[in-house]
Amino acid sequence: MDKLRSTHERFNVSLTDTTIRTLKPKQTRYRVTDGRGLILEVLPSGRLSWMFRYRFQGRPEKVTIGRYPEFGLKAARSERDRLASMAAHGKSPAREKQLAKTAQAADSTVQEFAERYFGEVVVRDRKDPRNQRRYLDNEILPAFGKKILRDVTAADVQALVFRKRDNGKESAAADMRNLIKRMFDYAVVCGAVQMNPALALPVRFITKARARTRTLSPGEIRVYLHTLYQSNIRRQFKLALHLILLTLVRKSEMVLAKWKDVDMEAGEWQIPVENSKTGQPHIVYLSKQASDLFVELKSLAGESLWVMPGRSSLAKPFSHNAMNQAMGSITFKIAPFTIHDLRRTGSTLLHEKGFSSDVVEKALNHTIGGVRGVYNRAEYAEQRRKMLQFWGDYVEGLASEQKILEESFKHGAA
Repeated sequence: MDKLRSTHERFNVSLTDTTIRTLKPKQTRYRVTDGRGLILEVLPSGRLSWMFRYRFQGRPEKVTIGRYPEFGLKAARSERDRLASMAAHGKSPAREKQLAKTAQAADSTVQEFAERYFGEVVVRDRKDPRNQRRYLDNEILPAFGKKILRDVTAADVQALVFRKRDNGKESAAADMRNLIKRMFDYAVVCGAVQMNPALALPVRFITKARARTRTLSPGEIRVYLHTLYQSNIRRQFKLALHLILLTLVRKSEMVLAKWKDVDMEAGEWQIPVENSKTGQPHIVYLSKQASDLFVELKSLAGESLWVMPGRSSLAKPFSHNAMNQAMGSITFKIAPFTIHDLRRTGSTLLHEKGFSSDVVEKALNHTIGGVRGVYNRAEYAEQRRKMLQFWGDYVEGLASEQKILEESFKHGAA
C-alpha cells in the first residue's frame, strides 16, 4: 500500500456531479477516484480539489488540476486525458506545469506575485493575516506594486522602509522590511528572481532590539486610567485597555475574544487554543471590576459574536493595530509605555505584594521553563481567582472611573 493510502482515507467510486455534491468533509482529508488517475480530494474545510496521479519513466508523479466546481467533472476528465497524453509522449506534466509557473512568475509584477504569496504562504501560516494585508495594500503595493518583480532594487526597499522609520515608526518599518524579505525569499524559491533586494537592508539599521523593562508605578497607573477615561477614543477601547490591566491578558486575546467564551455568572473567561500564545487553553478568572467592564462591553457589542466588534461590521473584530492606534492618540503625562507593559506592571506589583511566582506566571499564561515546568502541572485556580480579585480591588483603589469622574467634577466646579 502506497503512502497516500496509508495516510489518507480513499474511496474508489464512479463519480457523477450528483455524487460529488453529496461529498461531506470529515475531520481528516480523504480522496475519491474517478479512474485512470483522476482523484478528487475533500479537505476538512469543505474545499474540493482535483489532481491527476500517474507514472512517468517508472516513477509516481502527481499534478494538481484545479478546484471543484471551477473545474467541473467533464473539464477535469478532459484535462486528465490531456495530461495523460503528454506523459505518454515523454513529457512530465508536473515538470511542465512547474516550468510554466516559473516562467509566469518571472514576468509577474510585484502586485501579481504578492497576491500569490499572500494566498499560498501568508494565509496558510498566519492565524490572522490582516497586518500583512494592511502593509501590502497601504505601503508596499502603492510604492512599487506595478514594477516587474525582478526589477525591484535594494534602493526601492530602503526608500520605503526608511520613510516609515524616519516617521518614528521603527517597529512597523522593521515588520514591513521582514514581510518584503519573506515575499522575495518565496520569489527566489519559485524562480521568479535571482536575488532578494531586502537582504541589503539588515534590521539593525532600522531598529534596535531592546529588552522591555518598563513598568508603571501605582501613581502612573492612576494617571493612566485618569487620562484614558478623559480621552476622546471610543468607549470600547477605554474599557478594553482597562480590562487588559485588570486581567493581564495579551492584546490579541482581548481583540479576538468571543462572547461564547465569557461566562459572567461563573466569573471566567476562556482563552481558546487558537488565541493562546502557548498553544494551550487558558482560563482568566474575572474580578468583580473586570466583570463589570464586560457587562458594559456586552451592551456595546449588540448582537455580535465578538466582544470587540469592528467599526464597520459586527461580524468581524477590530484589527490588532486598532488598539495601538487608539493608545497612540492619547497623550499621557508619564514616561512612554506600551499596552504590553501593562502585563509587566501587573506581574511586578503582584510579586511585590508577595504572591507566588508560579501563581503570577500561570495567571499571565506564561509557560514555566526548566524542570519545574515539566513537573509542576498545577493550575492554581483558587489562588489565581483570589489574586486577580485582590488586583482588581487594588487598581480600583488607585483610580476607578467613578473616582476619576468625581475628581473631574470637583475640578470643574472649582
